[in-house]
Amino acid sequence: MTTKLLAGAALAAATICGAVQAAEPVKIGMITTLSGGGSSLGVDVRDGFMLAVEQEGGTLGGQAVEVLIEDDARKPEKAKSIATRFQKSDRVDIMTGIIWSNLAMAVVPQVTRAGVFYVSPNAGPSALAGKGCHENYFNVAWQNDNLHEAMGEYMKAEGFKKPFILAPNYPAGKDSLTGFKRFYQGAPLAEVYTKLGQKDYAAEIAQIRASGADSVFFFLPGGMGIAFLKQYGQSGVGLPVFGPAFSFDQGILQAVGDAALGVINTSQWNKDLDNAANKQFVAAFQTKYGRLPSLYASQGYDAARLIASALEAVGGEVSKADDFREALKAADFESVRGDFAFGANHHPIQDIYVRKVVREAPVLTNQTLGVALKDHRDAYAADCKL
Repeated sequence: MTTKLLAGAALAAATICGAVQAAEPVKIGMITTLSGGGSSLGVDVRDGFMLAVEQEGGTLGGQAVEVLIEDDARKPEKAKSIATRFQKSDRVDIMTGIIWSNLAMAVVPQVTRAGVFYVSPNAGPSALAGKGCHENYFNVAWQNDNLHEAMGEYMKAEGFKKPFILAPNYPAGKDSLTGFKRFYQGAPLAEVYTKLGQKDYAAEIAQIRASGADSVFFFLPGGMGIAFLKQYGQSGVGLPVFGPAFSFDQGILQAVGDAALGVINTSQWNKDLDNAANKQFVAAFQTKYGRLPSLYASQGYDAARLIASALEAVGGEVSKADDFREALKAADFESVRGDFAFGANHHPIQDIYVRKVVREAPVLTNQTLGVALKDHRDAYAADCKL
């Protein structure tokens, strides 16, 4: 069942030099994961996005918007079916929301070819950054490899010689280990792909124990990361663990507990980044929802602010596709991560930070330690022919 959130100025007739009908709202279709495994990620993207709408009094860029929200349940066929309905029946102007790269691959090419704009608040598969890029596709989060590239650089600099690396066997998992190896610039001791949605990691932990590794790098988002970290902590293996923010983000840390303390991870955002937009966002999110924002919430918020900047620039006329596309590309908004720009393939140019899990009573959270990669661009832009 679709959740419809009608925002903006009243759509009833108004009297301005005679009775006139208010402009039709811009329709935004959000497909995200709100149930089952990984639902906390979709909830945070949704909540961050809708906070931005609320802060504008129910508009984006001063334009009335109608946000239609649907749960994909992390199923590619369901996501594709929703996208088809959004496109053909609801006639949405913009789509957003997808968390998982396999779902993005099922939806994004279909809708962008049909003339719908897609703004990704999360999934950034390499196939959509390189040869499969499209003029109507913009990613406001990152390209999948980016945070892993930063950790490869960090672990190389820290002198780890025998990392054991693992990730789920789906597009983002493959991108993650590719990105790590690109910047680590050495062969890992072992490279293992797990099942997507896997919850029992006894076999993998036994492999780590017997491998002779000096460290572990893993990408296991959502419940997969929670399960792995808990089991790893109980195993007594004791090797230092590293990863991207996805496995050490705000909601996940509370589920994992002290097993995550001290872990180093990489992210393009953290709650302590010292800029006005971020300070306002963190305070407003905590007031509205009663919890600290996650990486995913920050990405949902920035996706909405990007759309707002473009809608303002074109006066809400998304039908002026060339103008709206250029307005998106300009990225004329204050990002919560600080400096932000799009590369030629509509993926971010941004800093990637090193963070450490700490306790700020009563919760676990992350503290920024420094910059791993400055003004980082993804590796696939050269293959994009935009």
